[in-house]
Amino acid sequence: MDKTRRIILKATMAAGTLAVAAGANLLTPSTVLAAWPKKAFKSNKMSEAMSIVAGAGKPVPSKDITVEAPDIAENGAVVSVKVTSTLPGVETISVFVPVNNFPLSASYILSDQVVPSITGRIKMAKTADIVAVVKANGKLYTAKKAVKVTLGGCGG
Repeated sequence: MDKTRRIILKATMAAGTLAVAAGANLLTPSTVLAAWPKKAFKSNKMSEAMSIVAGAGKPVPSKDITVEAPDIAENGAVVSVKVTSTLPGVETISVFVPVNNFPLSASYILSDQVVPSITGRIKMAKTADIVAVVKANGKLYTAKKAVKVTLGGCGG
């Protein structure tokens, strides 16, 4: 079979599938994108953002939360972060960088059917702690990891 014909057939089938999905209103932003707390991500105060995404209260330090990140980040625009928790009943995991203009970097609402672990990349304006806040069984817990942001990765 001619390769060009296969490509055209695949493209036509893909376009047809998209047309049917669009016609059924399955591609509207409200169904494709998750609801997100815009006010929390636009807040320049960590306490305000935390109360919006996790609820009011002062988080208690916990050894049941692990924050993994590099000790030295060569590029503050892409810092890898992994947060895991062994706390029972985890409802949310949020990641904050208090020195950023907008401290809330990421927030996840978790089902009780998943392992409470998130991985992602965040931006850091400068050297600071990455603070994880976990809401479990209605209570807030926290852990942090210091990350040094360098220019060019020379440790200076």
